[in-house]
Amino acid sequence: MLAPGGKQPCLRAEFGPGNLRLLNDDALLAHFQALSSLSRKVRERLGGLAIGMAGARTEADRQRVRSVAAKVWPQVPCYATNDLETALAADSIAPDKSAAQVLVLSGTGSCCFGRTADQRTAWHGGWGHILGDRGSGYDIGLRALRAAIYHFDRDQRWPRLGERFLHALRLNEPEDLIDWAKTAAKAEISSLALQVFEAGRRDEIAAEILRSAAESLSSDAVDCARKLAEPGAAVRFVLAGSVLLRQAAFRREVSGRLLAAWPGATVAPLRRESVWGALELAKQHFGSARDGGADVVPFVESSCVPVSLALSPTEERNPRSLKLDRMPLAEAVLLMIREEARAAPALESIRQEIERAVRMVVACFRRGGRLFYVGAGTSGRLGILDASECPPTFRVPPDLVQGIMAGGQNAIWNSVEGAEDNARAGAVAIAFRGVRKRDLVIGIAASGRTPFVWGALAAAKERKTPTILLCFNPYLKIARACRPDLVLAANVGPELLTGSTRLKAGTATKLILNILSTLAMVRMGKVRSNLMIDVNASNAKLRERALRIVQAATGADAQAAQAALEKSRWVVKAACQRVKKRVARHGS
Repeated sequence: MLAPGGKQPCLRAEFGPGNLRLLNDDALLAHFQALSSLSRKVRERLGGLAIGMAGARTEADRQRVRSVAAKVWPQVPCYATNDLETALAADSIAPDKSAAQVLVLSGTGSCCFGRTADQRTAWHGGWGHILGDRGSGYDIGLRALRAAIYHFDRDQRWPRLGERFLHALRLNEPEDLIDWAKTAAKAEISSLALQVFEAGRRDEIAAEILRSAAESLSSDAVDCARKLAEPGAAVRFVLAGSVLLRQAAFRREVSGRLLAAWPGATVAPLRRESVWGALELAKQHFGSARDGGADVVPFVESSCVPVSLALSPTEERNPRSLKLDRMPLAEAVLLMIREEARAAPALESIRQEIERAVRMVVACFRRGGRLFYVGAGTSGRLGILDASECPPTFRVPPDLVQGIMAGGQNAIWNSVEGAEDNARAGAVAIAFRGVRKRDLVIGIAASGRTPFVWGALAAAKERKTPTILLCFNPYLKIARACRPDLVLAANVGPELLTGSTRLKAGTATKLILNILSTLAMVRMGKVRSNLMIDVNASNAKLRERALRIVQAATGADAQAAQAALEKSRWVVKAACQRVKKRVARHGS
């Protein structure tokens, strides 16, 4: 925090851990409010904020920090980043300012973060204790627990290291570890690293674990450096985190491995706390005077998000439901049925565009591509629903039709605030799903203006991937450079409940997606007559259906159909072919 004139208020306080990924918005707000309560004088003199939080990896994370900070410190510009950048900024004593810096962090978790003089950055690790954290306290504790159990199973003798663990955890025997492990928190497992460090000199199991952890950590650091510098170039490795700063022997082991792997590098522990780096970043971005500082870094939406020349019909008020709150229940039920029934006729006005969309899906499948539905909220969930039904209905690979949801997996069941507003996240999803030219991306947005969807469509167009927009706003003005290959924009009219697009717009969305996937599969030979001849008979109900399909498609009796299915491992199409061959050979 900086006050006008460059004076730095040196109030100091410590708070509990604050990993952004582990705090909801209410907890984050409370965290910031506790900081703000330190001094009214400091709050009044703030010229800018720099906040570095663990877990702030993406632009969406940083925007979330800025949004919540603005509630506590309104009108104060805020630079939001991660704790790794603030740590590097705290290392201001590097003798060679042109050298790439690589922060090597090992505490409860671990991560490597690098930066060059021209502000290029690179990450390695930081995925959390389930997916990563190599060489961290957690990693060391977990490796040691597993090693103790392995040696006990192999030698039928509980090792000394295991004795240390039972003592530290106040447990009586190895069997007690099973129940303990069910609820053990990350910090509890990480705390066992202290026992490993204490045993390291005299216990070969502990020594081997520490050697392996040092190798993992140093290897990750070198890999991070390679993303920023050529071999032999100047690199400064900065060691941070409680494991590296408090365990001298382990720090020496990691340092030695780094110097051996990168000759000419310098390795030094971080000599100032990370919070000083936040002050340095605040200076850089906001200067010393409040009126001379930069604005809050804005959230940049995709330039492709179109304007609507009139209010989207999905947001208009429905004159037929103005008395919905006072309407008799029977009348309200009838009104809802009639309103939903308006969706299908509205789609008839764009049936030619829908036909073209089906042909685009078929062409995608025939060239070996995949179909991606992209959406937020109800639109995203309906895309995931249609995608998930294709493998059992048509026996296609699970990745042939995929759903991409703003906010990720959690948003399928819960509302993720702000997820749909992040255009960059949509583009990132396209990149990491490996979308290619032969694929097809369909963006679904009732209003037609969801930034997440447009970010995905823009990224797909950059990859020369065909694109379709499915919406219910015929008033969109889309820039030519951003226009999808096809726009489906039926006017289903206003919702019975104003703006609730899970209703009529949702019904119309499901109708269109049903048409696209079903008729595309028909054209791909997955249907004979009106029978699902590629249904995946994965349960009793579907096996009964498969039996009926084989009978209907071939005229076979139940016994012959059952035998053909069993011999064909319940692949319906193969069973039909088997029956036909039998009839051709035997005439019955």
